[in-house]
Amino acid sequence: MPQSVSEVRDASQTLNIVLERLDEMKAEDIVTIDLTGKSSIADSMVVASGRSNRHVGSIADDIVEHLKKSGLKSIQVEGQPHCDWVLIDAGDVIAHVFRPEVRDFYAIEKMWSGGKSGKAQDTAQRRSS
Repeated sequence: MPQSVSEVRDASQTLNIVLERLDEMKAEDIVTIDLTGKSSIADSMVVASGRSNRHVGSIADDIVEHLKKSGLKSIQVEGQPHCDWVLIDAGDVIAHVFRPEVRDFYAIEKMWSGGKSGKAQDTAQRRSS
């Protein structure tokens, strides 16, 4: 069984921070995909939607701020300032925050679930705000 991508902190701690911030910031259609043992890029992927470019940017800023406060230092962010799709790479957790139209276009959950919908995928948890 491959080890966690992050040797310094537990991946579940980072995942919990991301999920808490998404919930607090009223992100929509939150899906968590477990990548443990399936990919070396991360242990978990989280996909969520914001209602507008401004909402997507605010969600991403909030996640990054709280991850840094928790002591995580090497966070990479892509997609700002346009905020159609912001990717936050926190090492063991990758978070994607989309505008709904952009999320539908890329269908990233289908790519990681082998074409199944998020509800049918047994490695994803769907949470609605």
